[in-house]
Amino acid sequence: MTRAPEAPIGTPPTDLATYTGAAHAGAATIIHAYSTSFGMATRLLGQRVRPQVEDVYALVRIADEIVDGAAAEAGLSLPDQRELLDALEADTERAMRTGYSANVVVHSFAVTARTAGIGVELTRPFFSSMRRDLSPVDFSADELRDYVYGSAEVIGLMCLKVFLADSPVDADTRRRLEAGARRLGSAFQKINFLRDLAVDWTELGRSYFPGIDPTHLTERQKLALVVDIDCDLGAAADAIPDLPDNCRRAITAAHGLFAELSDRIRETPATELLSRRVSVPTRVKLGILARATVVSAVPRGAAAGRTASIVPASAARPEQKP
Repeated sequence: MTRAPEAPIGTPPTDLATYTGAAHAGAATIIHAYSTSFGMATRLLGQRVRPQVEDVYALVRIADEIVDGAAAEAGLSLPDQRELLDALEADTERAMRTGYSANVVVHSFAVTARTAGIGVELTRPFFSSMRRDLSPVDFSADELRDYVYGSAEVIGLMCLKVFLADSPVDADTRRRLEAGARRLGSAFQKINFLRDLAVDWTELGRSYFPGIDPTHLTERQKLALVVDIDCDLGAAADAIPDLPDNCRRAITAAHGLFAELSDRIRETPATELLSRRVSVPTRVKLGILARATVVSAVPRGAAAGRTASIVPASAARPEQKP
């Protein structure tokens, strides 16, 4: 578990510093409880930015749990869930203004948001997408685009603000990195749509892909979705070499892990996606993380990094035949 920075030796911590440290300690446990892949990748982040990414993930996760089953399992009705989500958003915005919340996850996120410059232009689309999950009706193409932006792309943009807070870049580079962060978030979300097809459809009644009946997903439809995901992953990979040293290894690893998932979804018959969740074995994950450490060990923006940063999924899967 990572901790918030401690006060200099000999300096008594203030009440707020003690509370903030304890709040982050609580928030930091969430990522490792919920996400093995992303949790493993974050271990490659720089020491300063890792706690802040954990803070972002923790807020996203507790909001997601309100709409994805935990609240319903506790007995909350849909109106109760909407009320709870609205209250969480209001508390988040208040904490971002004031620097304090009685909710330790919100408090820890707010401290990070104020430090990194994360504003309501990113949190509001996120909560809007979470709210959309409480009305599980079919998506149009435009609605899906808005949903993916709010539920995933803004998370990438939040993390990018954390990464660049101490590593400023010029305007053109920032635009490239923002585009890459959005495409990577989009790929992650679409992969999870396919991985979670069974739960989303059979338990939550959600169908994210316009014009596709999850119970009759064809191989052609699945492959078209995977091609779209791979286009996002390719565009995201082009931006990775411009990332600062504090995050390049971790993002390379996360990209490689989800590229591996994309490959495995491609190899899984469409009919099986409704009955099992595609995953990556731990030994393969460790191989991808090890490779990410090697291929990203180049200066930011170096020409060699533009090819080395892309982690082919097949390279970390020794059992795959040519």
